Amino acid sequence: MQLHSSAPAPQVADAKALRDAFGAFATGVTVITTGGDVPHAMTANSFTSVSLDPPLLLVCVGKGAVMHQCITAATSFGVSVLAGHQEAEARHFADRYRPLGLAQFADVEVTPGEVTGVPLIAGAAARFECRVWRAYDGGDHTIFVGEVLSLSRRDDCDGLLVYRGRFGETSPALQGVSA
Repeated sequence: MQLHSSAPAPQVADAKALRDAFGAFATGVTVITTGGDVPHAMTANSFTSVSLDPPLLLVCVGKGAVMHQCITAATSFGVSVLAGHQEAEARHFADRYRPLGLAQFADVEVTPGEVTGVPLIAGAAARFECRVWRAYDGGDHTIFVGEVLSLSRRDDCDGLLVYRGRFGETSPALQGVSA
């Protein structure tokens, strides 16, 4: 099996068409947070599990985002998987014009993580505290892999989804998948 081709990679001429095509994949919505003297948060849907042993997850952050500088300088970060009722929180932390630093958390209930103290969104469907484990170049993004230090999960709420640029909730009619 050949993994690399010597042929030049095709160019995608229309970035909007590429973004729209990526948007056809429904994803959960998270808020990534860093703590310290100047805490920061960012809405992201580029989150996934990586490994159970060791426990790893990843988030992808644009190199031009404020969060990129924050997480690069941090030793830990948090991920709050938003619940279906938390669209306002998702929109708040996606707003590029919100206040920065501690002020951005003024209207959102957060709790400090038990291990790292990183702010985590109250009421989220799941919350993770992570140690920055590795970082990899991902084009205009960096792929940050975090080692999970703590987690919590709620069973009494559905998750918030984004699909084709619109928010929605998971359905109670979803059927379980056996692993």
